[in-house]
Amino acid sequence: MIKNPASEADAGTGVAPGDTYLIYDGECPFCSSYVKFMRLRETVGPVRLIDARKGGPEVARVRNMGMDLNEGMVFHYSGSFYHGADALNVMALLSDGQSWFNKLNGALFRSKMVARVSYPFMRAGRNSVLRILRRSKLPGP
Repeated sequence: MIKNPASEADAGTGVAPGDTYLIYDGECPFCSSYVKFMRLRETVGPVRLIDARKGGPEVARVRNMGMDLNEGMVFHYSGSFYHGADALNVMALLSDGQSWFNKLNGALFRSKMVARVSYPFMRAGRNSVLRILRRSKLPGP
């Protein structure tokens, strides 16, 4: 997790500390399916889904912070940034647990250790699928 200290660098980015959003790879079938099935809105309120390939101030900001979006999605919640396995873990803790997907997601990834051990395999699957589909990785930070 990376805390979000208020700074002059944030001015004009359109990013508010209380703004909740998830940055993901919109061309990755796994990533797109995951954000489609996650039901965070029921527990945390409005969540903006941001396709990293379309860019924007939030994408630029996390890249400037040194987060590589090829290494994992980024979840901004309650003034903090969560990247990769940490994002997966926090979203599992916040999910409503009502749908079959959220129950499974919660059961698997509420454990920080399970999220950290499994995330590299998930990332490898994403990279393999992108290669098979002849899609490029995201630009680095």
